[in-house]
Amino acid sequence: MSAIILFMAGIAAIAGWWLSQQRLAAKPWLEEGVMVDLREESTSSLPAAKLGLGVFLAVVGSLFALFISAYSMRMNMVDWRTLPVPALLWFNTGVLVLSSVALQWAYMAARRDDIDGISIGLCAGGASAITFLVGQLLAWRQLSGAGYFLASNPANSFFYLITAVHGLHLMGGLVALGRTAAKVLRGAEASQIRLSVELCTIYWHFLLLVWLVLAGLLTGWTDNFVDICRQLLS
Repeated sequence: MSAIILFMAGIAAIAGWWLSQQRLAAKPWLEEGVMVDLREESTSSLPAAKLGLGVFLAVVGSLFALFISAYSMRMNMVDWRTLPVPALLWFNTGVLVLSSVALQWAYMAARRDDIDGISIGLCAGGASAITFLVGQLLAWRQLSGAGYFLASNPANSFFYLITAVHGLHLMGGLVALGRTAAKVLRGAEASQIRLSVELCTIYWHFLLLVWLVLAGLLTGWTDNFVDICRQLLS
């Protein structure tokens, strides 16, 4: 339960910070000396696509929180046998970090109207994400080759399930990333795809955060972190 509380607290903190950047609490009608069209302000301050992404991420975050909760409770059963975590998992984690950094590069380039920078960031981010997915499949293959099959043990089932669901969400992100990259290839201006690049970047950072929590849970690192927090608070 400690792991899920930490995860939800992190998601809530990030969501609160993100929403605070969207001028949701702004009161333009109280600003003196400025004539503001309230209808235009309400639509431009927070695009519908960005609001929809926020709602979707909240749902996805809740889904993974349920997985984390179920994992934490199930691992205390007597039939639980922890499977060895492939070393490839750490390489995959580094690749996903690089993918998120590349998307951030593309977003910063979009803010500068640098279409070449956007292209480089999107291509690097997409290639890194595909490398991550291939690495996850190789990790599955290593485990199955060592005899750790899906139905052999509850720990095995959770590992395959959690990594598969995360991979599916990343594949969905690649679809949106591919559509944005296609607009760049068709000669779209930076201002026309700035919002799309921003949404992809937010989604990538979210999936990276989720994966770091999941990787910590699967490797047992979060257990040590929780124990340290308990010792500091006691």
